[in-house]
Amino acid sequence: MAGSDQPRRDAMGAALAMLNRLASTVVLDRLGLRKPVERGVYQATKGGFTAAGAAGRAFTSARKLAAPQRPKPSGDPGLFDLTPTEDQAMIRETVAEFAAERLRPAAIEADARCAAPATVLRTIADMGVTLVGVPEALGGVGDERSAVTNVLVAEAMAHGDMGLAVACLAPSAVSTALVLWGDAEQQATYLPSFVGDNVPAAALVVQEPHALFDPFSLRTKAYRTPSGFVLDGVKSMVPRAAEAELFVVAADVDGRGPALFIVESRSSGMSVESDPGMGLRAAGMGKLRLDQVTVPATALLGGGKAEVYAECVRLARIGWCALAVGTAQAVLDYVIPYVNSREAFGEPISHRQGVAFKVADIGIELEGMRLLTYRAAARAEQGKPYAREAGLARRLCAEQGMRIGNDGVQLLGGHGFVKEHPVERWYRDLRAVGLAEGIVLV
Repeated sequence: MAGSDQPRRDAMGAALAMLNRLASTVVLDRLGLRKPVERGVYQATKGGFTAAGAAGRAFTSARKLAAPQRPKPSGDPGLFDLTPTEDQAMIRETVAEFAAERLRPAAIEADARCAAPATVLRTIADMGVTLVGVPEALGGVGDERSAVTNVLVAEAMAHGDMGLAVACLAPSAVSTALVLWGDAEQQATYLPSFVGDNVPAAALVVQEPHALFDPFSLRTKAYRTPSGFVLDGVKSMVPRAAEAELFVVAADVDGRGPALFIVESRSSGMSVESDPGMGLRAAGMGKLRLDQVTVPATALLGGGKAEVYAECVRLARIGWCALAVGTAQAVLDYVIPYVNSREAFGEPISHRQGVAFKVADIGIELEGMRLLTYRAAARAEQGKPYAREAGLARRLCAEQGMRIGNDGVQLLGGHGFVKEHPVERWYRDLRAVGLAEGIVLV
């Protein structure tokens, strides 16, 4: 910026700051110099749990803001080029290395326990993922929208394991929502916790447990009172439900349409219970029950505007597309060496046209998924209309992601059906892409 001796930290500066923290964490762990992190106690086991919300911290405003801080749209290069920059490529490679070294080895146990390892979650917090996209004035490290960078991070994490990626990225969805739509008081009250050393478990909760769920037709209701609102309903697919301290909950306001509310876990009338599903088991999914939960008027996020909620749904769908791309890439990277090494009738099965064409189809559809996801994120980052692009990406990633998972299982034959190989888990996770709403945000 002209006339300033200190360069403005943009989205890339934010990402590079996160990269530095990640690199130091990985090196320390690799050398065995980091003090072992004590494993937490998880209640989301096969026996399940039903309990009141986590005994959350008291969120208080440490300072007053004159106005809410918003990230600026990134610059438009004027060219249709979605190739990641050199810095973005480096970030993606480093996060992919972290996912390969830490997430993938932990995925089998996490899937069985229905909980992410405490060590992995602690490392993610140390990485500073929630700092990206938070303006510097609020304690973060980025003053520009970072949707593309967030997509690359989500994709790289999902290449390790989608369930663990969801558990790791859930708090940043809440911090991103506060940055994009929170008012000055909400930002001053909650964001300092997300840029500190002890990042709270948090969740963006939209999904509900009924068939043919429509995020724009919610059964969870919010009724106006003289002092605020009363929330009543049940939400599902809540990541890390047993330990979450803060929620952003979608509810229909007086039958007029959906809106987002900030709800603390210590609120009276709130309870959680385990709800493991077919996939994403490592995310520790649960149900959130809201029984006449009272929240103040200041809990309404984004002024209850319809366009705010619509943008939330779109950005979350782009996030799910990124997770689908990363997991589908993992399937492709696994089946190629398998079909080349597996022999039948004296030659690799990849010599058979039926096998070779199926592998080629996976590669083709995967590139289409990636292209549409990157384009939707780029337009959102630049402040351009992106509803069409997000819709196209969601449709393609939901359909082809599930098909890629199924084809991966088929290509492995009997090995695709057993837990000895990870493709069956990736197939289960990919089926969630067309169903899940909220949870992640870019």
